[in-house]
Amino acid sequence: MKTLDKIPTSKIGRTTELVKTGVKIGGNYLKYYSKKAVNPNIDRSELDEDNASDIYDGLKNLKGSALKVAQMLSMDKSLLPGAYVEKFSLAQFSVPPLSAPLVRKTFKKYQGAYPEEIYDTFSKDSVNAASIGQVHKASKDGKELAVKIQYPGVADSIGSDLAMVKPIAIKMFNLKGEDSKRYFAEVEDKLLEETDYTLEVAQSIEMTQACSHIPNLKFPTYYPDLSSKRIITMDWMTGQHLSEFANTEFSQETGDKLGQTLWDFYMFQMHGLKAVHADPHPGNFLISKEQELIAIDFGCIKQIPEEFYTPYFELAVPASINDPEIFKSKLFQLEILRKDDSEKEITYFSALFHEMLSLFTKPFQEETFDFADESFWDHISSLSEKYSNDKELRKMNGNRGSKHFLYINRTFFGLYNLLHDLKARVNTREYVKYLEAKGFKNHPAL
Repeated sequence: MKTLDKIPTSKIGRTTELVKTGVKIGGNYLKYYSKKAVNPNIDRSELDEDNASDIYDGLKNLKGSALKVAQMLSMDKSLLPGAYVEKFSLAQFSVPPLSAPLVRKTFKKYQGAYPEEIYDTFSKDSVNAASIGQVHKASKDGKELAVKIQYPGVADSIGSDLAMVKPIAIKMFNLKGEDSKRYFAEVEDKLLEETDYTLEVAQSIEMTQACSHIPNLKFPTYYPDLSSKRIITMDWMTGQHLSEFANTEFSQETGDKLGQTLWDFYMFQMHGLKAVHADPHPGNFLISKEQELIAIDFGCIKQIPEEFYTPYFELAVPASINDPEIFKSKLFQLEILRKDDSEKEITYFSALFHEMLSLFTKPFQEETFDFADESFWDHISSLSEKYSNDKELRKMNGNRGSKHFLYINRTFFGLYNLLHDLKARVNTREYVKYLEAKGFKNHPAL
């Protein structure tokens, strides 16, 4: 794969790169409409593929938060056309790495010494490159290590990158007014946290210790003395990325075992720790030869405040969803309904979220749930398509829901998709025993 000798770090440099991408997209539309004039029956698939490729090519050279947003969007397979999901998912663990000279220069800047001065061995070539950093294999005192190096300028460009992405997001999600700022502030705060590798090491140690009692789940050991604000050193873990494993032949028993581990891991975090690994994409999980789940990245941890946690999970219960008064009160608590809503808006959004939540919470309503059930996914896709084409919805204020929905919903979409990839059937109640083992109580409603 081609390596990069430099990354645009200034606002002008990064804007210029996006402008080039915009010109390419404009050309794609001209080509599409020219063909459509000759053949009115032509579909958008070629246009989507061309646009997805050009957008990804532009973002992969920028790296950083712009590429991270594309990665986040790829996790919700019902939101974007398949061509975009396929391309943007490459941001999870397959982007052009920094060249060896730039790696060495960057490492010296961040760590105060060259790699060979710290480790016994250090691979000059990256073994894994993603949106915010890339990983190199190293060794020290007989231990095989993974060393994650943050791309230069990533932390400093988050604000300007989001400013460039903001107009697209506002249009895509129909956001309006000053109120939309809280959503962008939430994303910016979490991205800033993800660039603080000192915080990530601390979170990683805390999370892995808290979840170590869950069976079939493994974590690397982290080394704070060999890490810094832009460098992380941890154990080298051997395994296949979950997405690669999902494309191999494996038994239903194996898929169920891995899926159960994944479900228990996330439910323990949600209901016990009230803090969750909010970046569940395939690049953050490996499958070992022993068919154990290995979690390798804890840069994005979302704290779940009680005032959000309680009404959110109360809406996972049919009795709450199907009682109009209780349901409406929970929607107000979660800021889905607003005090300045008209009666028409209250009626419309109550019906919309009743339909969505009745479907999305189905796994919580059954003791065993089959995430390979295509009817569940078909229903999600058709619901997404229904509301994306709803002209009435476009007229209304899209600022719906607490800012905490951004990362909690992202977590559940990512988790559901991983479980679907594993074709897993899970016992949705089994996690309770892991809560009890640590002295936690499950949510009363569940």
